[in-house]
Amino acid sequence: MGVGLEPGDLNPNEWTRGYGCVVGVADGGAHGLLSALRSYQEQIRIHQPGRDEMILLNTWGDRGQDTRIRESFALAELDAAARLGITHFQLDDGWQAGHSSNSATAGGSLENIWARGDYWTPHPERFPNGLAPVVERSKALGIELCLWFNPSRDDSNANWQADADALIGLYHEYGIRTFKIDGVAIPDKRADLNLRAMFERVMDATGGQAVFNLDVTAGRRWGYHYGNEYGNIFLENRYTDWANYHPHWTLRNLWMLARYLPPQNLQIEFLNRWRNADRYDADDPLAPGRVPFDYCFAITMMAQPLAWFEATGLPEEAFASAPLIRVYRAHQERIHAGQIFPIGEEPSGTSWTGFQSIRPDGGYLLVFREHNELPETRLRLRSLAGRTIHCTPIAGEGRAFSAAVDEGGEVTFALERQFSFALYAYRV
Repeated sequence: MGVGLEPGDLNPNEWTRGYGCVVGVADGGAHGLLSALRSYQEQIRIHQPGRDEMILLNTWGDRGQDTRIRESFALAELDAAARLGITHFQLDDGWQAGHSSNSATAGGSLENIWARGDYWTPHPERFPNGLAPVVERSKALGIELCLWFNPSRDDSNANWQADADALIGLYHEYGIRTFKIDGVAIPDKRADLNLRAMFERVMDATGGQAVFNLDVTAGRRWGYHYGNEYGNIFLENRYTDWANYHPHWTLRNLWMLARYLPPQNLQIEFLNRWRNADRYDADDPLAPGRVPFDYCFAITMMAQPLAWFEATGLPEEAFASAPLIRVYRAHQERIHAGQIFPIGEEPSGTSWTGFQSIRPDGGYLLVFREHNELPETRLRLRSLAGRTIHCTPIAGEGRAFSAAVDEGGEVTFALERQFSFALYAYRV
């Protein structure tokens, strides 16, 4: 197609980095091609479990915006997060002294950030003691504190060095290494190069330990196949406030993307299903309020789970999901070490669907029975035709079984209830 550059993108005094092209080989067939693609994708950023695995709580999903963010709120959220089994807690927009355009209070801006030198310091009224008390509480609870950050978009990200230095400063002062990167604008090649330079500077200064949650929800930004060296992808904004969160829509998006992308590179949300029940049709059988909280969480297990709510706003019954989250944490690294692909039908709210995490001698199966009348079904698995598998239930409502996979790759699965799931470890 071309090199992706125009003459105006070139600087005669320095090399200009272009775009990549990758050529590979596969053993034939659709799965062979997809597996080869996945092998390449897995090399772009080598997952380090202590750095890249997370169950991250970000309170923005309850639409409080910056009205509640302050020291007392953060400390209370950490206590609730620990009860639930969260590993990372992220303060979104509002922790900083600067006033952004996302604020619930009018007058903020994301332009001319560096006109004030204290923009990326803790808000003096909301965090009068800095972030130190929040950092100390998070460490005591075994939770990693994370922050929201919006790079300066002025003049094609010309202030990238100042942005990088702000992030590096937060890393050195507080040990914070995980940042949600929002509000990015890439109008031209220069902006692209400057943004990459910012990431590279931070990665170098942190010894490769920085993690960036790259928000891809708007604008011209890096995405599925570009800029994946630096962390994971914050995929979507869904809110019960606007009734645009349905668990089966989230499941469908993940299921469809999992054919072409490693799900473990995506942050996938589960929300407070008890909020805003009145915003949904009372007769809607797929509304969040009708879906078990365990099931909502299970949808995220093949990805990086994103708790998109205020933990202090959960009802007491929500914390009954803590045992499931603990079990998942014990297996998260091994699940994500496999090549994960979709199985079953496309999620529609009424299907049988799921995922398979494939390792050389076995792996994991995550099976969902959505809102349907079929207590069992046959699902086609990958790379197992003619083999015998032994399935051990890890979480959910499945039972242990052994089965001979037929020549078409199919096996029978059974779940007694609608909106139920089973996570199995299987061996061949």
